[in-house]
Amino acid sequence: MSTIQFTKMQGIGNDFVVVDCIQDSQLPADLAALSQKVNDRRFGIGGDGLILLEKGDEAPFRMRMFNPDGSESEMCGNGIRCFGRLLHDHGHLDGTSVKVETGAGILQLDLVGDDKFRVDMGHARLTRGTIGMTGNADESFTEQPVAEGFKGTAVSMGNPHLVIFVDDVSKVNLEVVGPILEHSPEFPKKTNVHFIQVVDRSHLIQRTWERGAGITLACGTGACASAVAAFVTGRSDRNVEIKLPGGILNIEYQEDGKVMMTGPAETVFEGTIEA
Repeated sequence: MSTIQFTKMQGIGNDFVVVDCIQDSQLPADLAALSQKVNDRRFGIGGDGLILLEKGDEAPFRMRMFNPDGSESEMCGNGIRCFGRLLHDHGHLDGTSVKVETGAGILQLDLVGDDKFRVDMGHARLTRGTIGMTGNADESFTEQPVAEGFKGTAVSMGNPHLVIFVDDVSKVNLEVVGPILEHSPEFPKKTNVHFIQVVDRSHLIQRTWERGAGITLACGTGACASAVAAFVTGRSDRNVEIKLPGGILNIEYQEDGKVMMTGPAETVFEGTIEA
């Protein structure tokens, strides 16, 4: 058993246990079990995911993210802002910009002011093949029937998302419909699920059921996917402010298909755990 140094961080309520593997590389071989342990809110530290800060192969740094159930996710939008904050606070960030290797590709982070990061989240993917869905790889999935009588639009930001527009997100029984939609047969590797209420063309309200984590206060890649889905279905402009239970993100869906996300990230506390 070894002692692991960790930093508890949060980005608009989406909280993570972050380990700087450059400073502390003595991790157990079973990272899935480690994630399950540290993310347990009663017997561990508690969090929506375990994030590892590593040296990269194709970029200066690499981010790995494990869900509370032990599965590894391709990317996490709120998590990568926390990753950027830790790079800055631990003295790894030279300047205000850095490229980070993720399971969704290489992304660029820019420090904005004292507490926010703007992230180039890459291109939104709108076909079944690039999202990771069954069916014709070249087809999109827009306003199509899904389980429980809803209609959904699918978008990938390097990980799969199902976006459903409703009149009032507060009336959605997310605890019940979330896991059903997460396991929709169109998504062999499951999907994140987002219910979106349109306030006007530049303001959205979001509630989320995350794949492998359940209900969370925020989902950064989900906010990006929801902004894209709102635009392609004619509900919003390219620049939107999205209100999530944990706070606000600003999303820009550029004409070239790239998505830019801006939001805060901060350290909650630091400590050690035996693993």
